[in-house]
Amino acid sequence: MELQRKPAEGRFVGRAIVGRPMAKARPGAMPIPAERMVQAFTSPAALERWGEDAAGVRALAPGDNVVTMFDMIGEDFWSGGGVTAKKVSQQLRAIGDRPVEVQINSPGGDVFEGLAIYNVLREHPQDITVKVMGWAASAASLIAMAGDRIEVGAASFIMIHNSWVVAAGNRNDMREVADWLEPFDRAMADLYAQRSGQDAAAIAKWMDAETYMSGSIAIERGFADGLLPADAVKVDDAARASDRAVNELRALELTLVSGGMTRAQARSRISKIKGTPGAAPEDATPGAGDEWTGLAAELLANLKS
Repeated sequence: MELQRKPAEGRFVGRAIVGRPMAKARPGAMPIPAERMVQAFTSPAALERWGEDAAGVRALAPGDNVVTMFDMIGEDFWSGGGVTAKKVSQQLRAIGDRPVEVQINSPGGDVFEGLAIYNVLREHPQDITVKVMGWAASAASLIAMAGDRIEVGAASFIMIHNSWVVAAGNRNDMREVADWLEPFDRAMADLYAQRSGQDAAAIAKWMDAETYMSGSIAIERGFADGLLPADAVKVDDAARASDRAVNELRALELTLVSGGMTRAQARSRISKIKGTPGAAPEDATPGAGDEWTGLAAELLANLKS
């Protein structure tokens, strides 16, 4: 997290790198900070695991009432895309007063953007069916809870954890960041509890442990209502290569920031090696994606050694 104290105000500003229900009523709105200067993201380790296990998973038959979330949550510097509340609102307006299907395969991203998207979805007047095609991790798992019905693939995962940030400063700074994040972690645990019927204290422990729930476990614990048919999803090789290539760059950026760089410095360093951000198109060839995936993976390995 890039932090600086405002001398006149003596506070921090900055950016950070945060029984089974069936046809159950969607929970209420979630709190969103008035000041969006802090962002909580998926950790580099989770990004790497998503790249290995879920990259390229797509739906077989998208329809005209479908909202797809096959990207990071929040604006994404590296792909030039990302799932935002503004984009989802536009899609819902285009769909109109009809039931909506939300297809998710996302490693997560900005948790506060995820909260905003959740709130946008819960205000839709018709039923929402959420289908977890690959992963609904971190911020994407919050979005999934907006569904009146949640379906998950047998080999898919819902991952929940606490707000994850990178912060710098002394012990007082760390306490301030932790105190600022605590109400949002508590609110997320309450949301999961309301949707699943599980005890909020038990869910808080699962969040502490960064818990991955397979399809059957998610249903058993009330985080989903049913399994997706096996023939509802496919793995697109070109999309997988593109997903992995961009995902390695995201993980590398967070790793560099964890080592003390600002996000601007990390992006500049990576861009000098890679080239122009967002240059890899959605239909990138597997070979091109593998080239940058290998380079980013090598750099990550060197940083960890």
